[in-house]
Amino acid sequence: MQAIAVEPGAGEPTLVEKPRPEPAPGEALVRTLRVGVDGTDHEVIAGNHGDLPAGADRLVLGHEAVGVVEDPNGTALEEGQHVVPTVRRPPNGTNEYFERGEPDMAPDGEYVERGIVGAHGFMAEYFTSPAEYLVPIPERLAPLGFLVEPISISEKAIEHAVASRSAFDWEPESALVLGNGSLGLLTLAMFESVLELDRTYCLGRRDRPDPSIDIIDELGSTYVDSRETPVSEISEVHEAVDIVYEATGYAKHAFETIDALAPNGVGVLLGVPEPWSFEIDGGRLHQEFVLHNKALVGSVNSHRGHFESAIDTLEGLPTWLTDDLVTGVYGLEEYQSAFETGDDVVKTAVEFASI
Repeated sequence: MQAIAVEPGAGEPTLVEKPRPEPAPGEALVRTLRVGVDGTDHEVIAGNHGDLPAGADRLVLGHEAVGVVEDPNGTALEEGQHVVPTVRRPPNGTNEYFERGEPDMAPDGEYVERGIVGAHGFMAEYFTSPAEYLVPIPERLAPLGFLVEPISISEKAIEHAVASRSAFDWEPESALVLGNGSLGLLTLAMFESVLELDRTYCLGRRDRPDPSIDIIDELGSTYVDSRETPVSEISEVHEAVDIVYEATGYAKHAFETIDALAPNGVGVLLGVPEPWSFEIDGGRLHQEFVLHNKALVGSVNSHRGHFESAIDTLEGLPTWLTDDLVTGVYGLEEYQSAFETGDDVVKTAVEFASI
């Protein structure tokens, strides 16, 4: 079978031939339909993130997948059933985090991640997976099933942000998304529909005309150009917000978020920055936390329940949004196009089999 793999740091994914996998007991064989491409894939390609499986010289990419069950192999799944795979797996049998159904809370060394850290991904014509990590999705949603994984990331992030404010009566009205990539735009839509916030903002570094800014406008949100209004000044230029969602991986944003928050607000951090030393006024930021009941929460990955919620969220997204968000779906003969970046690119995917 054909697969898309990379030697981390080589800078370019390649098409390779691999044997079709055979499912072990408790696993199903899945025929891959589509796999999304995101910033993490580009970080792995560049060698800035991720790790090879033991004994491998290349990593099969892809962690945002949708497929159809080819062989249930005695599991409770059915042949022809459409599924979305979760990403984390236990490295050696199992551990307490997986037994509790909380793989997203496992620390380093207690998990591998398909297509990212220590395990091959889903950018292949077929893959196998234990049935408990395959989440059924309605056939009508299968063409967009590769959006379930990124939506699940935000499902968890929002859940944890809200939970951090659950000790008191908290009724958020406004939110700021840092980053106008596909994850930020999906989260912006979720803030509009799931939390029913009155006012939302999205920060980026692009000039009009731009497809991502068009989506922000259509969602009724306010676009903030960080070159004109940095995060630390948003509370003065616009307003202090109740929730900040950081998806840039820009280290200063974690600290600038504190200034952007309203009293009792919460910032949730998802970006993974490179090491970077810089000066901050730690005393002043400490005061902001204490005197205004602010909070910062880190969030990474998601579990099956978040995937299930993400499927419900995906079904509720307007058609115009997903049409504008997905700017390219490419077959294997032109897979390189799915990894191209540019101002006209928002979200891409590789198609392994027609839907």
